[in-house]
Amino acid sequence: MKNLTALIEGKQIPKGKVKVSGAKNAATRLLAAALISDEKIVLENFPTELVDANYKFDFIKKCHGKVEVDRDNEIVEINSSELKDTLLDSYDYPIRTTYLLVPGLLKKSGAAKIPYPGGCKIGNRGYDLHVMVWEKLGAVVVEKDDYIEVKAPNGLIANNIDFPISTIGGTESALICASIAKGVSTIKNAYISPEVQNLIDFLRTLGVKIKVVGNSYVEVTGQDYLRGSIFEVMPDRIEALTWIVYGILSKGDITIQDVPFDSMQIPLAHLHDAGIDFYRNQTNVHITQDCLTNGIIQPFELATGTHPGIISDMQPFYVLLGLHADGKSRIFDYRYPERIKYCEELAKLYVGQIEWETGLITTIGENNVTPVSATVQSTDLRGSMALVIGALLANGTSKILNVEMALRGYNKLEEKLKGLGISIKIER
Repeated sequence: MKNLTALIEGKQIPKGKVKVSGAKNAATRLLAAALISDEKIVLENFPTELVDANYKFDFIKKCHGKVEVDRDNEIVEINSSELKDTLLDSYDYPIRTTYLLVPGLLKKSGAAKIPYPGGCKIGNRGYDLHVMVWEKLGAVVVEKDDYIEVKAPNGLIANNIDFPISTIGGTESALICASIAKGVSTIKNAYISPEVQNLIDFLRTLGVKIKVVGNSYVEVTGQDYLRGSIFEVMPDRIEALTWIVYGILSKGDITIQDVPFDSMQIPLAHLHDAGIDFYRNQTNVHITQDCLTNGIIQPFELATGTHPGIISDMQPFYVLLGLHADGKSRIFDYRYPERIKYCEELAKLYVGQIEWETGLITTIGENNVTPVSATVQSTDLRGSMALVIGALLANGTSKILNVEMALRGYNKLEEKLKGLGISIKIER
């Protein structure tokens, strides 16, 4: 699914209900972690239409694993008893988290050939920390032309893993690998985001012993035999925020279901500080025009960082808020300061309203602003979704090139928009 173009007619007003799917950043990790189990795994609330997930389904099947996908009920069953390291004809898999496929293959075959990590280009995101994890646990790593080969014919051996920086991907890799290593491994400078916590909870259901101290130190006792599990993927906090922001800016009337409030306290507090007051119960948010307490969005300053704060993936949606605020706002990104490429495209919809430099985006907001229609190019997943929202708010018809980037992270996006009375045309 490449080079897709979305034609979007602006000024459509959403009305209805939209359910937040299972988190992309949890589901694809759980899918890879399921491969270390010795029994069948059932993952519920799984975002089955995500491009990244379907690439992983394909890879697992080509390595003789069994994957059954119930797209209607969003359930995935994985049986990896016959999984084995396989030389593939092609390693062209444009997904970031290919490295998480290594431990399952190592356990079942003693070797793993995996694609080089792909994904969004939002700055330097090397895979050196994953190589460090494999080598620390006794594996031999060889970088070939088309793939990375990791060998541990006698299995992984527990060790101490001390990351030089706080890293989500490295933490995930270390957790899954340590779960099959002989002995007790320690992970220092771990980053336990809500999605990583979801992974820890899943690994515990398999029988792995995991002790967490604070938010950055973990002890993992590896197990020889790992049982099966039926496990639910947590709701996607980034998708929830996306729908909330869209509801506010569109002046729509929508109910957002399955909002993971526990993992969104600070992001939602920033919305409140910007003068946005929404109706909510334990799991849902209801957005109407009455949510703006003074009838306007207040300008603001914020900085992205690590959980529990505003993570970098949420940054483009606060930029959208700033563009519609009553004055100048500033959004700093210390986590991924190069996440600014989409701003040049967003500026085609919001002419003269946005300035950007490495680590800082400034919006010159305007109450009741209406973007202009334009042809824009997707640069990354979240930036692409920001362009889709901007086009939905604009006068006239806009064209979003490479909109498949948004589809990578938003499960059943067309279907959910249709449920809100919004139609977009995707040229395939």
